[in-house]
Amino acid sequence: MPISRRNILKRLALIAPALQLNPSFAFVNNRFSGPMSPIATGPFEATRASLKSYKIPAWFRDAKFGIWAHWGPQSAVEYGDWYARNMYIQGQKQYEYHVKTYGHPSKFGFKDTIPAWKAEKFDPDYLMGLYKKAGAKYFMSMGIHHDNFDLWNSKFNRWNSVNMGPRKDIVGLWKKAAQKHGLKFGISDHLWITYKWFSTSKGSDKDGAYAGIPYDGANPKNFEYYGTCEEVFNKRLDWNENGIPESWKKHWFDRIKDLVDQYEPDLLYCDGHLPFEEYGLKILAHLYNKSAEKNGGATQAVYTSKRPEDSAEGSAVCVFDVERGVVETIWPLPWQTDTCIGDWHYNKEVIGKHKSAKTVVDLLVDIVSRNGNLMLNFPLPASGMLDNDELTVLDGITKWMSVNSEAIYATRPWKIYGEGPVIASTSNRNEGNSSQQFNERNRKQLTHADVRFTTKNNTLYAFFMGWPEDEQKSVMIRALGTKSQQTIGSIENVELLGRGRVDFKRAEDGLQISLPAEKPGDHAYVLKLSGKGLV
Repeated sequence: MPISRRNILKRLALIAPALQLNPSFAFVNNRFSGPMSPIATGPFEATRASLKSYKIPAWFRDAKFGIWAHWGPQSAVEYGDWYARNMYIQGQKQYEYHVKTYGHPSKFGFKDTIPAWKAEKFDPDYLMGLYKKAGAKYFMSMGIHHDNFDLWNSKFNRWNSVNMGPRKDIVGLWKKAAQKHGLKFGISDHLWITYKWFSTSKGSDKDGAYAGIPYDGANPKNFEYYGTCEEVFNKRLDWNENGIPESWKKHWFDRIKDLVDQYEPDLLYCDGHLPFEEYGLKILAHLYNKSAEKNGGATQAVYTSKRPEDSAEGSAVCVFDVERGVVETIWPLPWQTDTCIGDWHYNKEVIGKHKSAKTVVDLLVDIVSRNGNLMLNFPLPASGMLDNDELTVLDGITKWMSVNSEAIYATRPWKIYGEGPVIASTSNRNEGNSSQQFNERNRKQLTHADVRFTTKNNTLYAFFMGWPEDEQKSVMIRALGTKSQQTIGSIENVELLGRGRVDFKRAEDGLQISLPAEKPGDHAYVLKLSGKGLV
């Protein structure tokens, strides 16, 4: 039976004294929230007209590669992403696992799994050292997922990692480690949709022995954590702001502003579009102004949005982020892909099935050739330490970067991003098409016939994405022929990174490279070309 807003307010009013709710708590209505706190003053006002003068900082454009720890209480069960939502949907795999392992959600809810997240092997300094060695130039901690659990000492939510679970300031510890190792520091925010996302906790089974018995989120004693969304969104979740009350928007603002104030991130990632226009613009202006104050008036902070309109050339207020996907061509402004080597939250069933180092390298090169950055998640187990399979993938990336990183960092796109059979078989779509999100699943294996380009100053780098198997051991790059549409100048020298100078022959139809008998490593290989008029 649906819970009406009137009944929610009535029940909450009765139990609020016993729960000792934070007076700033705004899950239900504005009588639990004070006035909106002022934002930092500086070069930006909280309007699109003002914020469109924002310039993406050079550090982000040069960094190219970041690593993310998408790690929180949903990692405790080690059974994949969206566990806190799907365990309340009868028929879902995670529901079945939860009932079998812990009991029915009416008796043992998600809140009851939080103590299992102990983080007993968590060593951020050690992990950051590995990530830096692997070539990451920035690191991102999860700040708050859709599960409404803050990973810092939150002023507005007692459900946080300092009070419960590991009893550690996860965000603060990650930041300290990132600073020690010289990495820029980011935080991810997934909170805006929580109001609807967590509504499954108020549902009930449709059939079976527990049919009609409400899950633990329907108990008013638990409204503080699970929320008070009146409609239960089961398999259908409208990924939009419809039906989200002003009080929740204000509460989102308070919590994210607290996060920014305490940790001053170099990058703030939003899992979606810039939310709640007025409130979102205030967060953006606050983030940018605080950064400008620290950096002599020049904003060095980055904010990401998955809505192309927020990042369109000429009106951009932030950086465009594509989840598990790649833009179709060279994006006019620096952008970012966020993806994972497996599930977003750790899943013990994915061990041995993670993305290979080759898959990651191919993705990184492809993205950088299109003016983008790769943010790669290594999901941590409940303990806080990478498993052996993840360490193997990380080691493969580390070895590749040790040879080829000069063709990645601080590079810029060439006239075209690449050539080869994969490009020929891919239909081009409008640059702003939202279908770019999640198109990673459609990627084809790249081979030596697929070439990608980057540039740095007057140097042109050409990546061929595999080692040829023919006896001649040569590659042909069509775009570098004397009659190429790219109308390039002279080629005077070609080096294979990790091996040195190689012989080449240039003709009308392309540049043919003779390769050594022994390859310099695994995965993509880089040719460094010098001459006149190449870039």
